[in-house]
Amino acid sequence: MSTPAPASTSISASATRKKVTTLTYRQKKERGEIITMLTAYDYPTALAMDKAGVDSILVGDSLAMVVLGYENTLPVTMEEMLHHCRAVARGARTALLIGDMPFMSYQVSVEEATRNAGRFLQQGGMDAVKLEGGRERVDAIRSIISAGIPVMGHIGLTPQSINQLGGFRTQGKTAAAAKRLVEDALLLEEAGCFSIVLESVPARLAELISKRLSIPTIGIGAGAGCDGQVLVTHDVLGLFDRFTPKFVKKYADFHGAMQKVFADYIEDVETKRFPAKEHTVEMDDKEWEALLKEIG
Repeated sequence: MSTPAPASTSISASATRKKVTTLTYRQKKERGEIITMLTAYDYPTALAMDKAGVDSILVGDSLAMVVLGYENTLPVTMEEMLHHCRAVARGARTALLIGDMPFMSYQVSVEEATRNAGRFLQQGGMDAVKLEGGRERVDAIRSIISAGIPVMGHIGLTPQSINQLGGFRTQGKTAAAAKRLVEDALLLEEAGCFSIVLESVPARLAELISKRLSIPTIGIGAGAGCDGQVLVTHDVLGLFDRFTPKFVKKYADFHGAMQKVFADYIEDVETKRFPAKEHTVEMDDKEWEALLKEIG
C-alpha cells in the first residue's frame, strides 16, 4: 500500500500547474479524469482551495444563505455577487473561476442577461458564468456565448425556482420528467455550454445524461456517474448550521469548533488569562521612570 504524499507536496505541485480553462474541462472528460469544483466567497478560502489544487471555483449564489443569512438564494443581488467574486479572484490564480448569475439578472431579457454576464468577467474577475434553466434559457445562453463569455448550464433542482418547484425537491424522478431533463441537457450542449451542473437528480439519470453529452457534467446530489462533482464549501466544512443536505459529505465541524474557540476566548478575557505577558508590549524601564517624573 502506497503512502499518501504530504500536504506540502500537493501545494507545491499546485503552485506550478497551468491555469484551468474550459478546454481543460473538455480534455479531462475525454481522458476520463474527474473534475473537482467547490464554492468560495472570500479571499482566504479561495487561496487555500487554489493551493489544494481544485479544478474550478464557483462563486455560488448559495452565498445568499451560507454567508449573508438569507432564507434562500433569491434575495442576493448582482452587486453582492460581484463583491464576492472580486475577493475570490484575488485569492485564486489557477482554478477556473465561475460566477453564478443571481435571480433576475438573466431572466428579464437576452440583452440584460448578456450585459450582466459581461460584468462577471469585466468587474468580477471571473472566467465564466453559470445560470439555471433548460430550454427556456437557450436564447440567453447563445447571446452570452456570442459575446465571448463561457457559460455553464444548470438543470435538475434549480434553487432560484424553488417557489415553482415546491421547495428543494429531487427532479427527474418520473420517466416524463427525466426525458425533459435529457432533452434540456442536449439543448444546452447545442447552445454552446462548456459544462452542465446536474443537481439533485437520480444517479442513473445523471449517468445517462453524462454519457449522452460530449461536454462534462458536474454533479451535486447526482451520484458518481457525472464527470465531476461540486459541493457548497460551508457544507463540506460544517460551517452552515441550519441544515446539511443528504448528498453532502461533511469533512469537518468548523461551526462547532468556532463556537468552542469563541467561548474559550470569552472565558480567558473574563478571567484575565488573556492577554498574558507574551501577548503584551512593554516600555523600557528608563522611559517608564522618565514618564512618571514628567507627570508627577
